[in-house]
Amino acid sequence: MTTIALFGATGKTGRRMLRRALDAGYDVRALVRNPDALDVQHERLTVIRGDVLDPAAVDSTVGGSDVVLSLFGQVKGSPKTLQADGTRNIVASMRARGVRRIVTLSGGGLRAEEDRPKAPDHVMRFLLKTMAGHVLADAEAHLDVLRASGLDWTVVRGPRLLETPGAGTYRVGWVGVGTGMQISRDDLADFILTQVDDDRFIHRMPFVSA
Repeated sequence: MTTIALFGATGKTGRRMLRRALDAGYDVRALVRNPDALDVQHERLTVIRGDVLDPAAVDSTVGGSDVVLSLFGQVKGSPKTLQADGTRNIVASMRARGVRRIVTLSGGGLRAEEDRPKAPDHVMRFLLKTMAGHVLADAEAHLDVLRASGLDWTVVRGPRLLETPGAGTYRVGWVGVGTGMQISRDDLADFILTQVDDDRFIHRMPFVSA
């Protein structure tokens, strides 16, 4: 059975991912700063206490895994280079342990070659750069880490994330190409889980929306 190393399991999307992974029969190794914040107990769940900025804790999480799902990101009070530095630790451990597959989560502000942004997309990216430029800079830096890693990476990008129940369907495309402006976190988590065994988007950044 495939074992997933999950980073960001206590986040809003990460919680959904954890439940889906366990329901699908995967073993999960989850790194969390506060295990009490994790409201799931399961025989196939191993919880490691620690921080993604701690190389030893990261290595303990990656050890014994087959694939990494990295859903952590900037929150209020986070270091401005959290995603890049954490991803750097994850990549280092993966390379040392021979784990090749990593899927990370980012936003539509991160641009891909296939994107064809329209006016609303330009406006949203401008607002992001103006109001939270460090978040976009960190996302771009984490992408640089992945590109230089030599690993089989995929960056899943999403638009505005909704707390509403999932529809059970979603569209996969590129910014401005066959996609919309929002998605339920449930549906986004559903797609991310498919990437554990799907190699169509290796070294690519699909944009997923309702």
